[in-house]
Amino acid sequence: MILSDYFRPEHDTAWDFAIASGVKHGVIRLPEDGKFDYADRAHWDSLVKKFTDFGVTPVAIEPMPNELHDHIKIGDALRDECIEKVISMFPNMQAHGIDTICFNFMAHIGWLRTNSDYPERGGAKVTEFNMADFKPTGAKITADELWANYEYFVKAVIPYAEKYGIKLGLHPDDPPVPRLGDVERIMISKDNIKKAVSGIIQSPSLGITMCQANYFVMGEDLEKVIEEFADKIFMVHFRNTKGTPNHFRETYHDNGDIDMAAIMRCYVKNGVNVPIRVDHVPTMAGEQSTLAGYDAVGRLFAIGYLKGILDAIERR
Repeated sequence: MILSDYFRPEHDTAWDFAIASGVKHGVIRLPEDGKFDYADRAHWDSLVKKFTDFGVTPVAIEPMPNELHDHIKIGDALRDECIEKVISMFPNMQAHGIDTICFNFMAHIGWLRTNSDYPERGGAKVTEFNMADFKPTGAKITADELWANYEYFVKAVIPYAEKYGIKLGLHPDDPPVPRLGDVERIMISKDNIKKAVSGIIQSPSLGITMCQANYFVMGEDLEKVIEEFADKIFMVHFRNTKGTPNHFRETYHDNGDIDMAAIMRCYVKNGVNVPIRVDHVPTMAGEQSTLAGYDAVGRLFAIGYLKGILDAIERR
């Protein structure tokens, strides 16, 4: 497995902690500042140099830029223009050895929590989703519309992804519930995701981001999911949780319902060798949160825990 971490486009403390933890590969977020041109090689050269000068080799993009992907998911008048901009990224990714991009198909509402202050051990706080506390936004989209928009998108981009050797890893819906108010969701089960990556179009460029806690919350057997999707897993989000689709919370990586060492053994057993990064960490006691789930000190613990499991399993 390729030990990685999530790097926002501007240097922050999480960059320093990742390097201190021995991380050498990055799942990077592209700037969405209105200045970064997805088709401009010079813009990519400058961004990638910022990471490589720091000692990080970018290997994946996450997320597919929301300013493009949001229009694609709802299928509005800007969809085709945004798809062209996504395609324009591929030759620039190829030129820099970045061969993977994480995308999702959560329209109108992305990954969602209703609380960011659920108590964890030692005074830490974690995020929580409770359907009873969800307040509808007024947005609307049906499952049929989502499937149609998804099919339109993958059929448009996959030929170009294949041409440039780019892999698109589909992230499950988070939370994996069939609807949030009048916003329906489709990537909420193993069977639906199998349809999405194998049933609509067959391509070595279309697979999944294995966000393991999402599959666990769905009620899926994680080892069976890994075995079935092994050659379609393009990236792993190493994350732990407790609860059910309508009410769950994040945990420390060693304090949830998933046996993290057993799952890592399963990845290795099935030949999964892709970028893996920790996800949704606690906000530690005394830490000023900047983005719940992505604060720096909690990542330091989580990366060390992941690195220890990788070393124990891969070097025995």
